Amino acid sequence: MSSNAPRILTSHVGSLPRPVDLLDLYRDRAEGREPDAAVLNDRVRRAVTDIVAQQREHGIDVVADGEMSKPGFFAYVRERLGGLEVRPGAGFPFTFEAEEKAFPEYYERYFAEAMIGGTVAPLEPLVCTGPLTYQGEEALRRDLDNLAAAVGDDRSSAFMPSIAPSGVGVNEYYRTEEEYFFAVAEAMSTEYRAIVDAGFQLQIDDPFLTEIFSFTDMADADRRRRGEMYVEAINHGLRGIDTSKVRFHTCYSINEGPRVFDVPFADTVDLVLKVNARVYSFEAANSRHEHEYHLWEDVTLPEGKVLMPGMITHASNIVEHPELIAERLERYARLVGRDNVVAGADCGFSSQATYRPEVEPRVMWAKFDALAEGARIASERLWQ
Repeated sequence: MSSNAPRILTSHVGSLPRPVDLLDLYRDRAEGREPDAAVLNDRVRRAVTDIVAQQREHGIDVVADGEMSKPGFFAYVRERLGGLEVRPGAGFPFTFEAEEKAFPEYYERYFAEAMIGGTVAPLEPLVCTGPLTYQGEEALRRDLDNLAAAVGDDRSSAFMPSIAPSGVGVNEYYRTEEEYFFAVAEAMSTEYRAIVDAGFQLQIDDPFLTEIFSFTDMADADRRRRGEMYVEAINHGLRGIDTSKVRFHTCYSINEGPRVFDVPFADTVDLVLKVNARVYSFEAANSRHEHEYHLWEDVTLPEGKVLMPGMITHASNIVEHPELIAERLERYARLVGRDNVVAGADCGFSSQATYRPEVEPRVMWAKFDALAEGARIASERLWQ
């Protein structure tokens, strides 16, 4: 995450809106009309080339493939791991039940129209029924080749997201939950290592770490134990990988909503900092979390680590003003050092492949423009 120029770099979380004709191909596949593999692969390749070019045009320094090849940031893992089966109706390990009970009218409409309603394929629970193995080498190779072709020589200016062990299904095979999550980490380490070996930055996506604190009825001690287990599993999967090549992202899963049950970042920051990563990405732009920059008045950022707080949010179609973004960046720079801050986004703008992204794509690109301009303004002030 370095630059030849003394300035704050810009990046984001990864997932971006897919082109409509690519969504059509994914919908056909989900409905049993398998598209021609060559046609689909070619369309994904062109989509990656286009989305990388667009990110650069809108001022993003560290770009991604937009997850063009994936039906969702965690749903894709069903195609990468053996030992999992799709089981409709099995239920997900965590839900937004507390929020839904508190605001039933809002969430009835929200889930029907936005977060789930527009997806090209249903979000179906995965259940582990056998030994976990990595079987996604071919799909992973295509993803790496597509991103490499799109970014050219400077692969260090690109990242690729990969799901954390906590985001992979429900266990019915392994003796304990700890054994299960470590088995997931062992299998996913193939993907983690391949991304770094290809010259890219690896981003571990783990909203599930915060979900256990926000949306479960576990006792506090049980939450902490499970959170520690999640982090230990991640680090197991990352063993032997250069920490300087790793980014870690966590968020709260809900996009636009009341979000009164979001756990304060102060309750989980110690767990986040235990992940063997260099860059930590988290929500900081939406109005439930913007004030939380104050926690860095008391929490010391370990040496060599970098914060990538969200400066633009995926939870609103309002385009943040560049001056506000600059002000946010300067707050963090004063607390942890200007060289230890990257301008990021709260979360992805299309975590699931959907026809109805909550932030209209043109608005999203305007947000990226504002992000770049805000970073420029802050950099001029911080390095004047």
